[in-house]
Amino acid sequence: MDKNKIFRSNTAFVVYTLLAAVVVGLIVLAVAFFWLNRYTRHGVETQVPQICGMYVEEAQMTLSAQGLQMEIIDSTYSKKVPLGTIVEQNPPAEANVKNGRTIYVIMNARSHRQVPMPELHDVSYRQAEATLNAMGLKVDNIRYEPSEYRDLVLDVRAGGESIEAGTRLTEGTGVTLVVGQGRGSAETFVPDLQGKTLAGARATLLAQKLIVGAVNYDEQPVTDDDTQTFYVYDQKPKGGQWLMEGSHIDLFLSTNPDKKPDNSVSEEEEFF
Repeated sequence: MDKNKIFRSNTAFVVYTLLAAVVVGLIVLAVAFFWLNRYTRHGVETQVPQICGMYVEEAQMTLSAQGLQMEIIDSTYSKKVPLGTIVEQNPPAEANVKNGRTIYVIMNARSHRQVPMPELHDVSYRQAEATLNAMGLKVDNIRYEPSEYRDLVLDVRAGGESIEAGTRLTEGTGVTLVVGQGRGSAETFVPDLQGKTLAGARATLLAQKLIVGAVNYDEQPVTDDDTQTFYVYDQKPKGGQWLMEGSHIDLFLSTNPDKKPDNSVSEEEEFF
């Protein structure tokens, strides 16, 4: 066979192969570019609308109409803006983003903040009022009752009910401070407090113009909320006596509502 023909034949084969490879490569690149362009939506953008100040549901509909999505990543509490509205967004308004982009938002809480009632018993009413105001609560009324000490808080009430320390109230709730005005000039009957909670005993004593003195637990409560599960099993002075208005009654409490006082001590020893 002619060597020149063989050479020309091999050369043509190589050239054709290279040309075919180039064509296939160009086709692959074109397809890849077309697919990538569609996948990334190159050149298809939309402007982010201003949704700060909108309610969450309203913001969701506004973004959906623009082909965007929304995700709430955090919440805060502010009295300066309506509850349940958007307070921050990312990306910001007027930014250009691709269709389908997620807009991350921070919303204001949907309900008012709940604040715990601080311990205010035996605190001066001016200090108590300042503490309540700082926590977002307010004093609607000050009621004076006979007490051994003047101007000290005897009780805190909301809606006519005594509020124990730790009880959560809605921010802005108004309370009544029951404040001591010194000892009264008349006698009052000491009620029997056995089986009552601390809050119930305090309310009963105040109704008789008496106040809670020392509070003794047979086992120490872990938190303020635990005091609601303790019941009075003894008191000093005992019920049935007559005392001057504003006198203190010491209480003894237990988690056992059936616990009875230890009456082995003589009345004389109890008195002293």
